Amino acid sequence: MKKILILALLLTLNACVTQPLRGTGDMGLIIERAIGRLQVVEHSNHTAIAQIDGLGDLSHASIVYSRDERYGYVFGRDGGLTKVDILEQKIVKRVIQSGNSIGGAISQDGSLIAVSNYEPGGVKIFDAKTLDLVADIPAIYGNNKRSKTVGLVDAPGQKFIFSLYDAGETWVVDMKHKQHPVITRFKNIGALPYDALITPDGRYYIAGLFGEDGMAMLDLWHLDKGVRRILDDYGRGQQQLPVYKMPHLEGWAMANDKIFMPAVGHHQVLVVNKNNWQQVAKIPVHGQPIFVMTRPDNRQIWVNFAHPRNDTIQVIDVDTLKIIKTLKPGKAVLHMEFTPRGEHVWMSVRDENRVDIIHTDTFEIIGSLNADKPSGIFFTNRAHTIGL
Repeated sequence: MKKILILALLLTLNACVTQPLRGTGDMGLIIERAIGRLQVVEHSNHTAIAQIDGLGDLSHASIVYSRDERYGYVFGRDGGLTKVDILEQKIVKRVIQSGNSIGGAISQDGSLIAVSNYEPGGVKIFDAKTLDLVADIPAIYGNNKRSKTVGLVDAPGQKFIFSLYDAGETWVVDMKHKQHPVITRFKNIGALPYDALITPDGRYYIAGLFGEDGMAMLDLWHLDKGVRRILDDYGRGQQQLPVYKMPHLEGWAMANDKIFMPAVGHHQVLVVNKNNWQQVAKIPVHGQPIFVMTRPDNRQIWVNFAHPRNDTIQVIDVDTLKIIKTLKPGKAVLHMEFTPRGEHVWMSVRDENRVDIIHTDTFEIIGSLNADKPSGIFFTNRAHTIGL
């Protein structure tokens, strides 16, 4: 009996050595898009911990996290939905749920994962623990046609919201009762909604329109008022300038009483009063903005740009609306992610196979990680933010 107890103690000690306990609050995942791989990283010491292979087509991939920040749900372009364990650094389960998908969301209570699909058009909702299908919502409109779905976000009240690109509609799906989704449809919101966002407080859902100028806004506190058109001049305008890449609306920055948003086709960041949705300023910038992101303390706005000017980052001071720094990290800066309190920003420099870590006060590079064609960077603190 004594020998058995000693053996059990040794096995326990060995397990503690090989699998030390740690939290997940300073961890994240970086997408290596060309090879279908993730890097597991931690931002306390700026290190890569492990790699997870076998995630398929990760072009335009995105990630959401479970409430305990342990599991990442990866949405691949090939229709793959993959649940990964970032502590054990492995795939838990992977399902191919469509032919072509474009992102997803996790429900308010963390129990449901929704995926937005181009082909076949619609949204599928899965159990977050098992990845079993809970609801299949085809985006059917007109004469039994299917639309691509875009701009999928989570919303308070156990809701998902998305828009129909081909139909010009926005749908709100109430999932309080999992087996009986309640869908509210808003039609004729505008031509070709291409992306959308939800404001950080979860109140307003705003869809951008590719087919016309302006944006469509839905007040989730007052659904009975329907969709309201805002920012009638936002878009390509009559000049129809070439647009090298449509801006990501989830990359809008909201700081103090202002909204900072990328102009479409213009070398400008637009400033909008969030109280009345009126434009109040234009800030000339280096190129066509893609992401316009606020540092967590709302003091700075960081901007990256579309090809061919995508080797540059500019920093705007929120107080003065002036550019205070221009950085040249390298070719194809695709994505930025702030540490939770904003002292550092990580940025993927795709064509140089590198992720840089920059101090947001001194603008110095304090570290770099090797990565194969990195794109999205997703830290686990996103688990507690509406719409991310």
